[in-house]
Amino acid sequence: MIPTPTDLLVRHAHVLDPRAGLDSVKDVRLTEGKISEVGENLRGTRELDADGLHLFPGFVDVHAHWRTPGREDEETIETGSASAAAGGFTGVVMMPNTDPIVDSPVVVSGLARRIERESRVRARISAALHVGLKGERLTEMRLLREAGAFCVSDDGLGTASAGVLRNGMMYARSAGLPLILHCEDHTLATGVVHDGVAASLAGIPGSPASAEDVATATALVLAAETGARTHITHVSTTLSAALVAFFKNRADVTADTTPHHLTLSDDLISTLEGLYRVNPPLRPDADRDAVGEALRTGALDFVATDHAPHASEEKELPLEEAAPGFLGHETAFAALYTDLVLAGKLALSRLVEAMSCAPGRWVGEGGRLAVGEPADLALVDLSERWTVDSGTMISRSSNSPYLGRTLTGRVVGTIVGGEIVHDRTGAQLGTRG
Repeated sequence: MIPTPTDLLVRHAHVLDPRAGLDSVKDVRLTEGKISEVGENLRGTRELDADGLHLFPGFVDVHAHWRTPGREDEETIETGSASAAAGGFTGVVMMPNTDPIVDSPVVVSGLARRIERESRVRARISAALHVGLKGERLTEMRLLREAGAFCVSDDGLGTASAGVLRNGMMYARSAGLPLILHCEDHTLATGVVHDGVAASLAGIPGSPASAEDVATATALVLAAETGARTHITHVSTTLSAALVAFFKNRADVTADTTPHHLTLSDDLISTLEGLYRVNPPLRPDADRDAVGEALRTGALDFVATDHAPHASEEKELPLEEAAPGFLGHETAFAALYTDLVLAGKLALSRLVEAMSCAPGRWVGEGGRLAVGEPADLALVDLSERWTVDSGTMISRSSNSPYLGRTLTGRVVGTIVGGEIVHDRTGAQLGTRG
């Protein structure tokens, strides 16, 4: 549960918020859960010395699986939110493919009560677009919204029928709910990895990129026709990114891609390890680079992690049998900073825009470091090098594709509503009166 806010002054941080036009060392005063002053030489009774650290608007993740209800052995609201806070995320949207599926008002309201008690960050609920995520009968979206749903999604399975998807878009629009869509044509997606050279060499059945592209095209055409506010999640192919760019001025559409699709490629198939199975699958270098360029130019609006915890027995299997999905919260910023910013492929300001400002605008709260805005912030040490280790992961699961990798840049503190909810080193972030 987010604690009751008290006054706090963050001193000597390098404040970076491209949306607010900030990129210099500042002091930031937090009062009653909001940013009350940004300036120099400020003083307060409760101070946090952030000299040498960068201060960003808190990251917002619109795509996460916290496995609650039903699979608390993999993740709980408490561990999921703690993991998110450790990655600098102050806001998260929870996906509905749980057990039971989040497809009824009673499940939504029960989940909302648990979030209020257990979450360290601002968590929002995505309800299911159709009952049981079976792609057949639409959920009662107006009742879901009244019960506390923020949006609806078909994530995990997608919607096979264009007719059902079109009706769902019209209903969602009338109910005032945005949609998050998992674009996958199951008549084409018959394999477990990308259908390419790496799959052929490994002898593993692959699914073509067209499995994503065909479904993405359908969703975008229907979004343009219905006027529904539509978000395409985890874009991973060159063509899907280009399709999103084409429809930007033709529909109310946004899109994200993931840290792993920006930094990893399908050459990991050669390991044959179940750890590297994910959906959509890792793509060849050309797709990875094209998706990265689409993020740089803004054709893809922001990053979302698709944080997907799994029990070890579900990942320590042959690639064809393993459950698809990676952890994402704790490594997202560091992986992108290391592989994109330090490599000169993406400006730090654009990364902050893609992790904070743009998704904050999409959810309608946060993502901006300005007076009057919620005091949701991430403190980052851009110089720290650290090795991803399963023994130090805060998530209840450990299925990170970056295990054993040394990354640069680490979140050292996260503030939600003016209170520190993640403090990696008490000595470094200790407050003084």
